[in-house]
Amino acid sequence: TADFLRRERTDPEVVTFLIDRNVNYTNFCVTNCLFCAFYRPLGHDEGYVLSKEEIAAKVGELAAVGGTRVLLQGGHHPDLGLDWYTDLLSHLSSRFPQIQLDAFSPSEIDHIARVEDASMERVLVELTRAGLGGLPGGGAEILDDRIRKRISRKKISAERWLEAMEIAQGLGLTTSATMVIGFGETVEQRIAHLAMFRDRQDRALEAHGNGFTAFISWTFQSENTAWGRIGEKQGWELGADGEEYLRNVAVARIYLDCFANHQASWPTQGREIARRALSFGCNDFGSTMMEENVVSAAGSRHGALSEMTILDEIREAGYRPVQRTSNYALVNPA
Repeated sequence: TADFLRRERTDPEVVTFLIDRNVNYTNFCVTNCLFCAFYRPLGHDEGYVLSKEEIAAKVGELAAVGGTRVLLQGGHHPDLGLDWYTDLLSHLSSRFPQIQLDAFSPSEIDHIARVEDASMERVLVELTRAGLGGLPGGGAEILDDRIRKRISRKKISAERWLEAMEIAQGLGLTTSATMVIGFGETVEQRIAHLAMFRDRQDRALEAHGNGFTAFISWTFQSENTAWGRIGEKQGWELGADGEEYLRNVAVARIYLDCFANHQASWPTQGREIARRALSFGCNDFGSTMMEENVVSAAGSRHGALSEMTILDEIREAGYRPVQRTSNYALVNPA
């Protein structure tokens, strides 16, 4: 059923992909999420903050290989004010106008607003003026505050996450809807998460015709995380195998009838399961990433993929690969 619906909603012969890079501008964070192996507390000798010149050099490497989007995300640093972020975006947008800047997930926007004692709307307006093109969907995890209070007590609430996305969509920014399974949540909590997305998508499309561009789900990687160690001691079954992931992908395609695009997750599931996901409702293979630090810190060993590898994977699955932009416009579609 999921595959049938995917073929109805999108070109049945085409699978899209994105050439992009993930840049994590800092790993200092005061939120201390139990599922994160990437962050470092303030003062830690492994902590860092990249300069705008260092970040620009990474974006320049992306531009050189035909990339169209950079994903900028980092920890919740208490000493970085709004000016730091707007200066960075202005610097990058002036140097690389061909690269869309998707940056600072809702939890980061909430954090910046708290540091500035400002509203999220003001923060997003200022960032957009500086060159922000999209608000990535990181930090959604499971949109159920019972789960969120267990795994990320200091982090943004489910409603606050959705509010940030609603503001971003009203400003015309590109947004994506994400979900991470395997924290110990129930099936009912997963469906409630999807229901929030469906309701907000309907509302956004009716209000201003700019909703989430895609739905993306992946599985919790427990290695090197505090939540993984707690789960092991308690005897919990955390994470999710390939079959459970594929079932979640298929259910999402069926349930989220107002989402045209669904993306496979090779970074957590590997290339073989990602190929199978193309028959379970997904019409997009994700991105090259070029660089990945967060999921790999938690134990994923799938690394980044080259453009040629992604082309080969899509063709092996029986589809025609077509490069896209962050908002799913096709690049050289013929």
